[in-house]
Amino acid sequence: MEAIYLAIPLAPLFGAIAAGLFGKKIGRAGAHWVTILGVAVAFLLSVYVAYDVMGNGNSYNGTVYTWAEIGKIRFEVGFMLDNLSTMMMLVVTFVSLMVHIYTIGYMHEDPGYQRFFSYISLFTFSMLMLVMSNNFMQLFFGWEAVGLVSYLLIGFWFKKDTAIYANMKAFLVNRVGDFGFLLGIAAIVVSYETLSYAHVFGTVQIEKPPLTLFPGMNWDLLTFISICLFIGAMGKSAQVPLHVWLPDSMEGPTPISALIHAATMVTAGIFMVARMSPIFELSDTALNMILIVGATTAFFMGLIGIVQNDIKRVVAYSTLSQLGYMTVALGASAYSAGVFHLMTHAFFKALLFLAAGSVIIAMHHEQDIRKMGGLKKHMPITYWTALIGSLALIGFPGFSGFFSKDLIIEAVHHSELWASGYAYTLVLLGVFVTAFYSFRMFFLVFHGEERMDDHTLHHLHESPWVVTVPLILLAIPSVFAGYLLDPMVVGNFFHDEIHVNDTAHILDPGLKSSISMHLGLETISSHYHGILNFILHGLLAPPFWLAMAGLGLAWYIYLKNNALAVWAYDKFRWLHTLLDRKYYLDDFNQKAFANSSLHLGNALWAFGERLLIDGLVVNGTARVVQWASGVARQLQTGYLYHYAFSMIVGLLLMITWLLFV
Repeated sequence: MEAIYLAIPLAPLFGAIAAGLFGKKIGRAGAHWVTILGVAVAFLLSVYVAYDVMGNGNSYNGTVYTWAEIGKIRFEVGFMLDNLSTMMMLVVTFVSLMVHIYTIGYMHEDPGYQRFFSYISLFTFSMLMLVMSNNFMQLFFGWEAVGLVSYLLIGFWFKKDTAIYANMKAFLVNRVGDFGFLLGIAAIVVSYETLSYAHVFGTVQIEKPPLTLFPGMNWDLLTFISICLFIGAMGKSAQVPLHVWLPDSMEGPTPISALIHAATMVTAGIFMVARMSPIFELSDTALNMILIVGATTAFFMGLIGIVQNDIKRVVAYSTLSQLGYMTVALGASAYSAGVFHLMTHAFFKALLFLAAGSVIIAMHHEQDIRKMGGLKKHMPITYWTALIGSLALIGFPGFSGFFSKDLIIEAVHHSELWASGYAYTLVLLGVFVTAFYSFRMFFLVFHGEERMDDHTLHHLHESPWVVTVPLILLAIPSVFAGYLLDPMVVGNFFHDEIHVNDTAHILDPGLKSSISMHLGLETISSHYHGILNFILHGLLAPPFWLAMAGLGLAWYIYLKNNALAVWAYDKFRWLHTLLDRKYYLDDFNQKAFANSSLHLGNALWAFGERLLIDGLVVNGTARVVQWASGVARQLQTGYLYHYAFSMIVGLLLMITWLLFV
């Protein structure tokens, strides 16, 4: 089986190398066939491994290669294959396969065709190494590798200034998060002298002395480790305030938007926190922080999506908001619900991104939704698949997003952590916001009058099969993946992979007994009576009515009475400006960090380079030599009696030294 485990990440790597190094020899068709074959092999083998792990109950945790050994610390390449990692492997390889096929149609005229296929296949390899790892070194390798390849993909069209700005922004913001992530790993290595997950999880319960960061300031070790690791997740999974890179990353081609922002890179942080649940569960401080950050991201990033007019940016802010929901689930100790939403979101968000790309192709690369309209009759397959994706996104009963999102909201509602009240309020309001901006985009793109120019209107038609087939295949799990609720969340599917601390209790004066702070999801599971009852209960719950209110308001404003939108814009222009400027966070970062760094660099250049190095060391040395040579030149008079006098003075000095010293 080890050969199969190795083949899963190596198959996409082989395709990436073949397309990247030999792209000119194998041609465009060869590049897409070799990479698609590599990812298809990885997907089929992942299905086989999932059957062995999930069906037969076999798991694997072993070392494939030992790179180095320093004292007790071993640097290894190894795999941990259990229900959590195999589920991620299936999601990553399936979505990646759909994106590879879709790319044939979307990028068929691009001169960098072979290079693009090489990058996305390399990205798949990096993500597989991350989710299959059994140690922190390999986790960090995969973590940094997906960041590097995302830099290459976002800036794929490197002749566009905006693309170069976006990929540099993504790279730098992720370095901020990765610094915290590396600190957390370093604290683990120093404290537990191992990089192995199993060894850390096995000894993490042993109480350690507090960590002294500064004199007189002591931190709980696990709180410090948890917060540092979560800072890494904030960067990778785009949580406030490290979210600013993700909307700008839309400058890359649409297929990478689906690949990076649906199932892979941005969910790496969610997966990591779920994998590290034995650590996070021992720090309520970290869990409260996660709740606050996730809820803030879910609601306030969704509000920005309301004022966006670029079709891809609307979906991008939707991704930010949904990542906030997953993060909230982690903070409420509902890790399985968060991972479940990760899975369902991967399918319907990839579907929405690829549907947006299909629209962009038909509109001759126009992305402004105000210049679209009435596309339903021209693009029926794209229309119906986009409708499925939108209904799943807003949590319409029966669609996949309904099960996972409602579960998260209920888990937060049952949480006893002090930040849960704040989080519950925002995630509930976020349901209305999500429905409003999602169907604002849907109605403006597919319904109403046709607002494009005559040339575009005349050439409108459905996208080719290489685009529509992935849409149809992604639409299927966007509907039915939610019905895995029973085994994955309510059941014991992640029982061995996810640890929830059942010893953390608070006293309830009303009941005169203690209540577990971390078992909100357990409470929901104890009242679960089947999928049908879950749906019926959802029809009476606040999230459903808030979603319908958002959908209805979008329908009324953008299809029936657009004057209301104009009136709201006039009356609340300050709010529109605030949202359009993204709460001025980009401006703040530009002035506080980017410009300050430039000023610091200029000051260091002026003082260090010009004054110290050029002025003092280089030119100063030259001036001293020039002065000394000028003095020496004055001594060279050319008169014999001057030289004789100098010799006599020198002889007298030597005799004096010999006599008296």
